[in-house]
Amino acid sequence: MNETSATRESLSRQVIDTCLAMNAEGINQGRAGNVSVRCAEGFLITPSGLPYASLKPEDIVFVDLDGTVEGPLAPSSEWRMHRDIYAERDEAGAVLHAHSTFATALSCLRLDIPAFHYMVAIAGGSDIRCADYALFGTQALSDNMLAALQGRRACLLGTHGMICFHDNLEKVLGLGIEVETLAKQYWHARQAGQPVILDDDQMRDVLEKFSSYGRQPGRGRSEK
Repeated sequence: MNETSATRESLSRQVIDTCLAMNAEGINQGRAGNVSVRCAEGFLITPSGLPYASLKPEDIVFVDLDGTVEGPLAPSSEWRMHRDIYAERDEAGAVLHAHSTFATALSCLRLDIPAFHYMVAIAGGSDIRCADYALFGTQALSDNMLAALQGRRACLLGTHGMICFHDNLEKVLGLGIEVETLAKQYWHARQAGQPVILDDDQMRDVLEKFSSYGRQPGRGRSEK
């Protein structure tokens, strides 16, 4: 599969735009977090340590699925998580990792987000799991993440943050915002008491409805 430099530049610009939007939406702060998009033979990912506002398309780093890096800049230290999602999940077209406030707070408590609200199904199942802790940038962190992502497209990362994947950059940004919104709602609900959790039958109905909800003729698959 051949890919022109113009295509790679366009995807790189989209990665930068997603990073800037991620911070503008308040789901990430400063230089934390990272974003990638699948491309021919690998993926394009944000570089390590550079502020998003200063990024240029040539700063976005290509990494192949063997972990080989192209160019002079080092990729994000979390490139293994992105690589492993692309390798394990054929449906993944883009990945977003953020240190969003409420998702991170829940991850520090090692709390899953249960079916306190039916919208947890946006991540693909009846809950959003929290992965076990491992040191950032390690294969152990990625392995823990993959376990928490079984049957899901988003999870929390123990004492770290959250990660999600979707078809493309626009959708993965939307999913990241939704996960943080759910984390915030769950946090606040717990302050007032013990939230009522939807049971398996109720969530099964939700997931079935999600499979067709919002589809418009000729417009393809819906988010929900």
